[in-house]
Amino acid sequence: MDEKGLGQRLQQMRKAAGLTQQELCHKADLSYSTLAKIERGAIKSPSIFTIQNIAAALGVGLDTLLGTTPPIASIVTISAKPKLVAQNGVRFVYFDINGCLVRFLHEGFNRLALDSGVRPDEVENLFWHYNDAVCRGEMSLEGFNKVMASELNMPAIRWQDYYLSSVEPIQDMHDLAQWVSERYYIGLVSNIMPGLIESMLDRKLLPNIKFDTIIDSSVVGAIKPERAIYQAATAKAGVDPSEILFIDDDRANLMAAEHLGWQVLWFDDYQPAEAAERIRASLIPVE
Repeated sequence: MDEKGLGQRLQQMRKAAGLTQQELCHKADLSYSTLAKIERGAIKSPSIFTIQNIAAALGVGLDTLLGTTPPIASIVTISAKPKLVAQNGVRFVYFDINGCLVRFLHEGFNRLALDSGVRPDEVENLFWHYNDAVCRGEMSLEGFNKVMASELNMPAIRWQDYYLSSVEPIQDMHDLAQWVSERYYIGLVSNIMPGLIESMLDRKLLPNIKFDTIIDSSVVGAIKPERAIYQAATAKAGVDPSEILFIDDDRANLMAAEHLGWQVLWFDDYQPAEAAERIRASLIPVE
């Protein structure tokens, strides 16, 4: 579907749902200008994450919104890109985000503690109480922000702002991801809140490469180490499970992937250069 067709379909479905543009923006955590441009057909290729958020806010599937048979996550056609095979049989490499491609510093909790007057450990405990539900898509980011604001006695909170201002790219892994993308299929598998991957890409907090597929827990409806998220990632990779390498800093997540037949490697955040080089050494292409 071209941009004008998508805009017209989106406008029709929004009106059918009884939503104004402002109301849909609120539900999808989207700026008014972005939604207005999509409906006018002024954005040629809206990001996959924006379309996913809009579909979720409308309560429809991606294929329904796009008016196509394949889901949006199939936009990248793997067969169209010839890639290499590593000596260990790997064709597709999945990276975790938090703790692997970026460090999430506790500065976000500290800043929120300072703004709220609540101790940092109490802020962090409150955060983790709701985090899994938001990352599964069971609670919206808007809902999470409202709950946090209420619990901390603040008029409003935008956790995404605290998070995005606190994460720090791990350059060794960004360089590795670039190297991998030039040789193998590459993707992301992340436990993350709605819309954050898109924001991180926009702010260059993630590697500036074209990922073949991105598995966002809030879209899939499952988090690592739950089996469903790996099954979704296997299906999107389009290769045999034994041909997938998964890189994560959490051993429980790695073991769950290994049980499905994936190859796995642990990333040591304390020694990023050495860990990145170890991963690179495991991906020697077949001559």
